[in-house]
Amino acid sequence: MVFLRQKMLWIGALAVLLVLTVFGVAMMGSIVGAKPKSLPVALVVLDQPAALPNGETLAVGEKMKGMLEQNTQLPVRWEIVASEAEAREGMDAQKYYGALVLPENLSSGMLTLQSPAPNPAVIHILVNEGMNAQASAVVKQMLGQVLKMAGSELSKQALTMIGAQAELVPVTTAQALLAPFEVQEKIVHPVGANHASGNAPGLLTQILWIGCLIISLSLFQALRTAAAGDGSRGIAIVLQGAVGLLLAGLASGFLVWMASSWYGMELTNGGNVWLMLWLAGSAFFLLQSTLLNWLGLPAMGILVLLMFFSMPLLNMAPEFLPQATQDWLYSWTPLRFAASALRDVMYFDGSASATANHTVLWAIAGGFLVLHLASVVKKGKRSDKGKSVAAS
Repeated sequence: MVFLRQKMLWIGALAVLLVLTVFGVAMMGSIVGAKPKSLPVALVVLDQPAALPNGETLAVGEKMKGMLEQNTQLPVRWEIVASEAEAREGMDAQKYYGALVLPENLSSGMLTLQSPAPNPAVIHILVNEGMNAQASAVVKQMLGQVLKMAGSELSKQALTMIGAQAELVPVTTAQALLAPFEVQEKIVHPVGANHASGNAPGLLTQILWIGCLIISLSLFQALRTAAAGDGSRGIAIVLQGAVGLLLAGLASGFLVWMASSWYGMELTNGGNVWLMLWLAGSAFFLLQSTLLNWLGLPAMGILVLLMFFSMPLLNMAPEFLPQATQDWLYSWTPLRFAASALRDVMYFDGSASATANHTVLWAIAGGFLVLHLASVVKKGKRSDKGKSVAAS
């Protein structure tokens, strides 16, 4: 009974519950129950209506377009574009997770199914794999199912038309009716070999954040030791920043070498990946060291929580996340901007979004560099106050 009355027993139990709650929310709260919604997909309708023997026209493309737009169960936001080239440009700019291209001969190809020499059209599914592997896989599977249902419906209509003629159907025609069109899938911006199914940018960002956190903590402890001596604190803070930026660059280079040499990660341009990681690492280090300089060791709690809250989001498309998570975490966490910028460099080779993500990282690095250097003012005031008290 004495043991159960010990305060540390109940304090420990409450601490466990608190830790489980915080880290449970961090690791699961923002992604549990995540599902796709309003995924932007380009729709290209090139189909030209074909004339039927009875004088009417057959417009399969418009019919499929209407069917797709009216299907509210699909987690898709259709963006109508004029050509496949325009759709590809949108995928280059990371506007669309995929595209569905209905060719010019879709209707005329349907009419040939009743002839001895059927010539079905070829519908193209374009999948923007580099934008987000999870979202592109969903788009690929969903478009395949939609076209399968559409093909089944078109087959029924064609069989009804042929059945009314009460004629024998050739074998080639019967086979063509089972597949009124062909489907070809094309991968746009593939992720390459050994990229963890497209999750490599997020993984590299997580490792880099942890590495920079170790650098920041080590240099902060060195700064405290130097400040306790006779050295100038201002010079020590400048050296802290310079050495940290250098170590961030070295750590980034080692990370690129390790990923490619040890694990065979295919990198089209390893130099650009290294520079991108260096920029992200510099932003991470300056953010971390600034908080440590101003708040001391308690800042580690903030930095660790920021890491755990951000990690589950790095490889998820924003359309999968709850709106609250998008607004209150995904929209500002620096790890997300680093992972997105790295994805731009690795899979898109300098797209428009890459410029935006680079700008954010430069802004983070520049802003926290100023605050990092300004930390000497706060510490200086404390030192002066301490000296005046000692003199009195």
